[in-house]
Amino acid sequence: MSKIFKNMIPYWKIVIAIIGLLVVQAWCDLSLPSYTSDIIDVGIQNHGVEHVMPEKIQEEEFQTAQFIMTDQEKRIWNDIYVKKGDTKVLKNLSQDRLEELDKQLALPLIMNYQMSAMEEKTFEKMVASQMASGSKNNGSQNDAASQGGKDVGSQNGNSAKVGRSSKNQSGLSVDQIEKFMGVKLHRFRQKKEDSDGNSKMVQCVDVRPVFIAMQKNGMLDEKTLFSTRDSMKNTIDTMGSSLVKTTGIAYAIACDKAAGVDVDKIQKTYLVYAGLKMVGMALLMGVVTVLVGFFASKVAAGIGMTLRENVFKKVVGFSNAEMDRFSTASLITRSTNDIQQIQMVSVMLLRMVAYAPILGIGGVLKVVQTGAGMGWIIVLAIIVIIGYVLLLMSSAMPKFKLMQKLVDRINLVSREILTGLSVIRAFGREDTEEERFDAANKDLTKTTLFTNRVMTFMMPGMMMIMNVLTVGIVWFGAKKIDAGSMQVGAMTAFITYAMMIVMSFLMLTMMSIMLPRAAVAAERIDEVIQTESSIVDIDEPETLTTHNGRIAFEHVCFRYPGATEDVLHDIDFVAEPGKTTAIIGSTGCGKSTLVNLIPRLYDVTDGKITLDGKDIRRIAMSDLREEIGYVPQKGILFSGTIASNLRFGKGDATEEEIERAADIAQATEFIDAKEEHYDSAIAQGGSNVSGGQKQRLAIARAIAKNPKICIFDDSFSALDLKTDAALRGALSENVTDSTIIIVAQRISTILHAEQILVLDEGRIVGKGTHEELLEHCEVYRQIAESQLSASELGMEESEVTMHE
Repeated sequence: MSKIFKNMIPYWKIVIAIIGLLVVQAWCDLSLPSYTSDIIDVGIQNHGVEHVMPEKIQEEEFQTAQFIMTDQEKRIWNDIYVKKGDTKVLKNLSQDRLEELDKQLALPLIMNYQMSAMEEKTFEKMVASQMASGSKNNGSQNDAASQGGKDVGSQNGNSAKVGRSSKNQSGLSVDQIEKFMGVKLHRFRQKKEDSDGNSKMVQCVDVRPVFIAMQKNGMLDEKTLFSTRDSMKNTIDTMGSSLVKTTGIAYAIACDKAAGVDVDKIQKTYLVYAGLKMVGMALLMGVVTVLVGFFASKVAAGIGMTLRENVFKKVVGFSNAEMDRFSTASLITRSTNDIQQIQMVSVMLLRMVAYAPILGIGGVLKVVQTGAGMGWIIVLAIIVIIGYVLLLMSSAMPKFKLMQKLVDRINLVSREILTGLSVIRAFGREDTEEERFDAANKDLTKTTLFTNRVMTFMMPGMMMIMNVLTVGIVWFGAKKIDAGSMQVGAMTAFITYAMMIVMSFLMLTMMSIMLPRAAVAAERIDEVIQTESSIVDIDEPETLTTHNGRIAFEHVCFRYPGATEDVLHDIDFVAEPGKTTAIIGSTGCGKSTLVNLIPRLYDVTDGKITLDGKDIRRIAMSDLREEIGYVPQKGILFSGTIASNLRFGKGDATEEEIERAADIAQATEFIDAKEEHYDSAIAQGGSNVSGGQKQRLAIARAIAKNPKICIFDDSFSALDLKTDAALRGALSENVTDSTIIIVAQRISTILHAEQILVLDEGRIVGKGTHEELLEHCEVYRQIAESQLSASELGMEESEVTMHE
């Protein structure tokens, strides 16, 4: 994982911007459930009224409400209202101040509201109870009663007079109480809920005039009144904070209606405003989401581009030793599939993994703010999720590591089959190769299916946990709603926040499917990038002061990396400018290995090679290779045109220069035969030209560079003898200042070379001209006699027979 994050360091500014945008997105996401809760609890249940203080209240009700307030509460009550006509209007106060007043005035206003709408039966029972209590205790006891935490009343013990005058009765009716107290009670019908939650119309009465009259008559002193209030407070405390505020708001609504306030308009305004805020949040979240996706994609694309560039630069700088270590198929997979994995995961890391903890932490904070006391359910769900994910990952992780190797394998098999298709058809191996591909394909398929099958349990398991969590929240939340400590909207918000917290973990678990494979890909890419080429420039390379092209091998030995024996032994010769040095020998004797040492495709194990007197290891490779025109055994062309291929070594070569090079390489004839001549297209790998044409274009490419050293590594093998002779003749006439080194299998190709080296098992066993070698080198003579007749060799038949 550290290797994936390391690639993001160059883009740290954009990453910080993304995190900032994700915070904004999370804030929007977490705000929506709060608005939903408010719409349910405030907008629908409380008609859009948010506080227990009425917006507008009639003067009479304003004064009546104070009878059960403390002196401090009365001061607050009078300070927050101003008189307008025959009503009082709430001052324009801050939200914090209103919240504070909700707590300070809730108790007296709720008591006032309950007394203003007490059921007749409850009131009559309360009076009967007070009468019985007054008869027994001689008027010294006062009591407060309520029904279901909703109805409140109290009566002074001095009402014993009533009890004495009516001691043979079980109680008084409301009419009798009005007559006895000398007050007129307001009676009305109102819809209320019973203990089962069913609504019904009941006969109610405003009992406050009774208490006010008792206060005026001295029947109810302040101490007794506040004793009743304390009893009521204990009853209210059992209602739960949510129900308490709802009851207080019900009083505010009743006062607003009585004062002529359009409560329906308040509700509509609140709902529209809350809805608009939700729409605004949703739009902002949409914009932020698009920006996060854009920036995350930009970072991921940049990472992919940088990795491809770094891998390509590193691979191009590899010597043959490193190329032998990494197979071509593996390097292709690493440069494409592996980088694509990292690029895709980088987007997901910035988009999902970075968002998950922000959303999860925010959800936890919001859950705490709800005060629901059900956080333990979420903690339990998170523990179960983590355990479940760890169980699945422990099964799938080993297969993820194997998967990339199998991708390498199928890439290798596919590449071999496609490259060698003509050979496969010629030998009738189609069925066998199909079976080989099918085996590699099935191995990858089985591994992929295993990991996918394991991960298919992820989503059903997570959904099961989420659904069980929802059921648990509803189960325990319903009990809290029944107890009055939670509202329906709060439970809805709690469920949403819980789902957000779980979803944040779900995002991480979904990434757990991709992260292991991306981590393996990052390891493989890092392995390439961290691999240093065994052939590098020294810190302070020497500068070539002369450019003659004189190459000298001084007792050179070489062995391949990891090998136990040298393949070249004590190679010692000089290749002079203006002369041709030819190398011949049996297959596998080290001819190509020898010429590969000149451009430092490998470095010598012992001895040294000098260019114009300087050790090539002390010359910058760019300077060294600038002196060399190299034609490999296998003619390699690049997609483009004939002209672009001929200018491959010298980008600024003129038309005359490339035409001259083509003429020397005997390629003019078939180039001119093409409709577009030098602008004719060359397919990938030169597949649309013949082997001989490919070799001639490769030779022309080297000549067009006008190098000081020309190396032809068996590059005349596909040419017929006539073309071969014409090409060598043109070379000797036109390339007179360069050092020419030719590796060949045919004697006719090197017959006229000024110096011929004969290799046998990595050693020079002959050095000289054709004639000298025929006379003194047995190996060369055997090669010559196998290819040329006695007359061509300038020998008598008897001499040939004698040597045989």
